[in-house]
Amino acid sequence: MLEIKGLKKAFGSLEVLKGVDLKVNQGDVVAILGPSGSGKTTMLRCVNFLEHADGGSLIFDGKEYPFHNISKKDIAAIRQKTAFVFQNYNLFLNKTALHNVTEGLIIGRKMPKTRAEEKARAALEKVGMLDRADYYPHQLSGGQCQRVAIARALALNPKILFFDEPTSALDPELTAEVLKVIKSLADLHIAMVIVTHEMAFARDISDRVIFMADGVIVEEGRPEE
Repeated sequence: MLEIKGLKKAFGSLEVLKGVDLKVNQGDVVAILGPSGSGKTTMLRCVNFLEHADGGSLIFDGKEYPFHNISKKDIAAIRQKTAFVFQNYNLFLNKTALHNVTEGLIIGRKMPKTRAEEKARAALEKVGMLDRADYYPHQLSGGQCQRVAIARALALNPKILFFDEPTSALDPELTAEVLKVIKSLADLHIAMVIVTHEMAFARDISDRVIFMADGVIVEEGRPEE
């Protein structure tokens, strides 16, 4: 469903990605491990066009796009089928949990408000946050905020979900709560690419584990390997 070919990215003279190749099939859960500075997050951001890559190409849904020369229209089309969960939630502080989820549907997808609220409530229910729909981020724990962020991504009905270290800002107790929610999403058969430092979680949830170091993939295999 998604293939990255020869992805390259440099910040000035620092080469962060040196030609990354990766395939993700429909419903795959891929965990990406590696030390800090190995290029994991940069790769994820380039694939979702939050960062401008210098070279390589992306094949998505059967169509190939050059990373360094892609139109805004094509980026928008890809983003209609993908969703991104950030390390630090990125919620609107002045909006309730419900409105944080409906915002992208109403503004980005031009969905009628009543339909958007229906989808938002269903997504909040999936992550166990429906009873907090009217709470603002400052009234929620970090784990609850991250669950709202996951609901926001789910409501977009993506073909593929990208997670950038979704528990790195949380203490251990809240980490377990968020990992449990992500694990439950595996049943939805949405492809997921998860950058994480949680080794046990990666082993339990993923179909494939990727290990990155120094801007390249150095090892790839099934969790039991």
